[in-house]
Amino acid sequence: MNKYLISTDSTADLSAEYVREHGIPIHPLYYYVNDVQYGAGHEMPLKEFFDGMRHDAKVSTSASTPEVCKQIFEEQVNAGYDVLHLGFSSGLSCSYQSACIAAEEVMESHPGSRIVVIDTLCASGGQGLLVYYAVKLKEEGKSLDEVAAWVNDNIQHLCHQFTVEDLKYLYKGGRISKTVQILGTLINVKPVLHVDEAGKLVPVGNVRGRKKSLNALIDNMGAHIAGYNNDTIMITHGDCIEDAEYVAAQIKERFGVKEVIINYLSPTIGSHAGPGTIALFHLGDTRAVK
Repeated sequence: MNKYLISTDSTADLSAEYVREHGIPIHPLYYYVNDVQYGAGHEMPLKEFFDGMRHDAKVSTSASTPEVCKQIFEEQVNAGYDVLHLGFSSGLSCSYQSACIAAEEVMESHPGSRIVVIDTLCASGGQGLLVYYAVKLKEEGKSLDEVAAWVNDNIQHLCHQFTVEDLKYLYKGGRISKTVQILGTLINVKPVLHVDEAGKLVPVGNVRGRKKSLNALIDNMGAHIAGYNNDTIMITHGDCIEDAEYVAAQIKERFGVKEVIINYLSPTIGSHAGPGTIALFHLGDTRAVK
């Protein structure tokens, strides 16, 4: 069995410690704060990033390019590795297509090399949790093909759901209308959204008040997890650690989850969801919210 690496994108929202410990190459997506570019090692502290958004900093993002992906793949191939790349949802970014283009070019110029690129249809901790399971299987001795098969079989069982604190960021990102933003803010409506089977971000409901929106995430998880091993789940947050810890504690108590990995939402995702976002990721019977 050839040695191989598992790589992913910065949108997987994995901690720097985890990435270093498991040797995971990261394909960067770039973000801009007041027209200054960040990413690929030149990072703004995450709390500073979200505080900037709270004070109306101008933020935007850009996808991985084929050139950047090619450089990373070539480094891995030249070091003697095959590659399994778990890419950011094609429903949210063109980064997956960039990785595919780069992989084809590298394999063509390096005969005998092998790069498998999978569209995870996942984002944030959903993508991260899929990487977590893939790395675990790899470290148990599974081959690239065995891990890739598991990933493909479980993509639609990786459930994503989240809620936001302030509707203005969804409005800026074109996810809701100005009227919905204004009316929702006036009556304290908090939307619950998820990443659907096509890897796209869609709303699934509205509740009144922050605590109810957090509890809705937990209730939705309970409706989907029967028969699935969720010893480990992930939560990402937009600089609202207390709310993340509340959700984690409730999930441990209600569902017996042993480990909850809590990470910051990356600026690429946070730029569109905003500070105060809470996102929950777990395995379940379907992505469709019941």
